[in-house]
Amino acid sequence: MSTEDIYNYLKVNERLITGGQPTEEQLKAAADEGFTTVINLVPGENQSALANEGSIVQALGLKYHHIPVDWAAPHDSDFAAFEQAMQSSADDKTLIHCAANFRVTAFYSLYALKHLGWSVAQAAEFRNTIWRGSDYPVWESFIGQLQDQILGP
Repeated sequence: MSTEDIYNYLKVNERLITGGQPTEEQLKAAADEGFTTVINLVPGENQSALANEGSIVQALGLKYHHIPVDWAAPHDSDFAAFEQAMQSSADDKTLIHCAANFRVTAFYSLYALKHLGWSVAQAAEFRNTIWRGSDYPVWESFIGQLQDQILGP
């Protein structure tokens, strides 16, 4: 068992991976692989959420940030909380996940656009690894609005 077995796993770099909902065994694998932080964007009531994930992660000795992002209504405040979690764990080896890696790739691409110097094309390419062929107007609008805020006039 390894983190590469996580649903829709994406390796961003040596210190950052993203994916869908990991199992308890996959979280243990993350700890074994040297990850020190988990950022979870799945609302607790989501059917794919892992019960007691926070307790499991903390028992493994990892830092845990839970930012429950409503799939039907993402908010600017969710992204602001994500930015804060990313900045507080900037030096950590981090696993960021949601249910299927849609929320995460959207948020991380916007974060990278704002803080890491990614171009709009790089951000879109990263999202499209997971989003290609999808049609989620609420998210397209949310991403477009935040991208406009990040890029300015």
